[in-house]
Amino acid sequence: MSAAILPFVPARPADDLDSLVERMNARPEDRAALLRKLLGDGPCRQLGIYPLPAGFMLSVVIPVYNERAWVAELVRRVQAVPIPKEIILVDDASTDGTREVIEELAEIMDNLHVVLRERNGGKGAALRDGFQRARGDVIVVQDADLEYDPAELPRLMQPIIEDRADVVFGSRFTGESHRVLYFWHSIANRVLTTLSNMFTNLNLTDMETCYKIFRREVLDGVELKSNRFGFEPEFTAKIAKRRQPNWRVYEIPVSYSGRTYEEGKKIGLKDAFSAFYCIFRYWIFN
Repeated sequence: MSAAILPFVPARPADDLDSLVERMNARPEDRAALLRKLLGDGPCRQLGIYPLPAGFMLSVVIPVYNERAWVAELVRRVQAVPIPKEIILVDDASTDGTREVIEELAEIMDNLHVVLRERNGGKGAALRDGFQRARGDVIVVQDADLEYDPAELPRLMQPIIEDRADVVFGSRFTGESHRVLYFWHSIANRVLTTLSNMFTNLNLTDMETCYKIFRREVLDGVELKSNRFGFEPEFTAKIAKRRQPNWRVYEIPVSYSGRTYEEGKKIGLKDAFSAFYCIFRYWIFN
């Protein structure tokens, strides 16, 4: 199979994120110029050279809800990753002006596809809409809140490109740097992952991670039902159940820069209890 070689790209420091809120409050005509400048400022840091099959395309599915301050920078970082791709932004009925920023981005980006949901349904519902639009050979879930760095996507994809894996989880708990935040969040994540592993017989360290990368055919015959953050245990359970004949699952360390609730973090205690329920429901009852 022929392959294309991805070039080295120069490093570029990230924009000052503290100024993004103020800049996104600019007049529409000023903001449009800002978005063009932001997207044209150059790629993210270098990660290496990766061979890709001819005609390969990555689908980056991004559920978005009330992320006006961050969404343009997130799209810039995804666009800068030197991989042929389509970007699918699913706005989950944002109310803070995020939708307007997304529509402005769509006007200047040929590979950006936008899905505008009329009612807020949660992360799982937004991802279902995004997956239906995905046409790439490989699909990745990317959160819109800058907690995960898109520059790590080539490294995460590599086991799939080398035909060693069908699904890759990016783990926050296996050695990479992370922002120090909430102790009880980390305990809850580990408890949920352990419980999920007991049912699925997988040995994951971070079932709740955003970064789930998989061949598109992995979703064939899989009906996803969860609307909110229950997507994480549901996807994991159904992948474990439907390994045909054996979906190869890998886990790779990722860096993590978590947000505080003051900075816009949305997951909470209610979602932890929902995840417990989803682990039982989707393993026992599908």
